[in-house]
Amino acid sequence: MIQIQGKLDRNVYVACSGGVDSMAVVDFLRRNHNVTALFFDHGTQTSADALEFLKDYFDRTEVVLQIGHITREKNKNESQEEYWRNERYKYFHSMTDPVITCHHLDDCVETWIWSCLNGEGKIIPYQNLNVIRPFRLNRKSEFINWCRNKNVPWIEDSSNEDTKYMRNFIRSEIMPKALVVNPGLHKVIFKKVKEND
Repeated sequence: MIQIQGKLDRNVYVACSGGVDSMAVVDFLRRNHNVTALFFDHGTQTSADALEFLKDYFDRTEVVLQIGHITREKNKNESQEEYWRNERYKYFHSMTDPVITCHHLDDCVETWIWSCLNGEGKIIPYQNLNVIRPFRLNRKSEFINWCRNKNVPWIEDSSNEDTKYMRNFIRSEIMPKALVVNPGLHKVIFKKVKEND
């Protein structure tokens, strides 16, 4: 069962990449809300493929799709991940209404581990200006199950397997070892997320 933190307006923006998390959230919310999907084009072939997939799907489901684009060149002191994130959030922050991102509990655990390794464990906050994250209590498996049960398609971003990106390295290399040390890590972070809402 997918859980929501906080109350949502009838009209909602949802950040949608075409991955299983965002496709599940769009399908889940469109049953009781008027959903506008926001796609951010990172200027890569992966983005082009995702956009083609989303245009086709949303044409059939009558979900409105809006598209944001890169507006500047990368600074020398930014990693590729930071650059894309900064540009993506600049687009989301340009919206006048709240934008829902599809961060889930697994994201929170990975972020907590990443931030611990850099000095202080942090929980992904519920809100960043107009961006809200009401799905942080759900495991990624809930979104996979939703899509499978409701026949909602999604696409896999091949770059998610590339461990040159720190997020992927943490997910594939560090998380399995962290769960050996503490198999209940998701429960620990679940409590922190609940305290942090």
